[in-house]
Amino acid sequence: MTEPLPWWPARFIRALAAIGVLLPAKGQGRVVSLEAGAGRVDAEVLDGRPYRVRIGLTAFGKTDWAAITHALAAKASSTVLLLSGELPRDVEETFKAVRLPLFPSSAREVSLDCTCPAAEVPCGHLNAVFSALVARVGDDPFTILALRGRNRETLLEDLKNRLIFTEPLDPDDRSPALTEVMETFFDCGAAPGLGGAAPLQGPRTTSDALLDQAPPFAITVDGEEVAELLRPVYQALAGEHGA
Repeated sequence: MTEPLPWWPARFIRALAAIGVLLPAKGQGRVVSLEAGAGRVDAEVLDGRPYRVRIGLTAFGKTDWAAITHALAAKASSTVLLLSGELPRDVEETFKAVRLPLFPSSAREVSLDCTCPAAEVPCGHLNAVFSALVARVGDDPFTILALRGRNRETLLEDLKNRLIFTEPLDPDDRSPALTEVMETFFDCGAAPGLGGAAPLQGPRTTSDALLDQAPPFAITVDGEEVAELLRPVYQALAGEHGA
């Protein structure tokens, strides 16, 4: 029994169908190499002779990716899933929030080219490469992000840096960044009361307050309550006046 696809290749297939690339489709030849990078897929298909196939997709620039990374880092759940190698289900909504599409949203975003003489577009070689690309996306969801201009290593490094150098949530918070105080972060300083450090101040309660909270003793001494007999002792130990 075939296992169901993860959500991201299935979503990629639907996006391709919306721009006229219907999968599964009859492929032609054998894909012998496939490289996916920023804005393009380069592949070689062997079909009697080798044919070069190229699929272009709009890649986002540095400014766009800064906005995307900031939006992703703002969601702890998204960051955790990405760091574990998965695409969060709401990642597409995160892209839409910064007005950028993760998956192809228009045929104008995509360019197709094959060195074969076929007039049909996509040709059988392109179909074969699209099928191989969907399989690659299923194995590695970061392939989609790479096509949009950010590979796995760069994206994860950016996310980690944003977690470390994140800005305070409160705009009025003037606390220093963690990186500015790392050298002294674990330095607790002198112990209270030693080396000139101010001693800790205890709670302002009387020394015999415990006697007031204790239940009455079952015995008395010469008619006197035991708690009242002990009270002067507590006061004397604390050095209180009237002990």
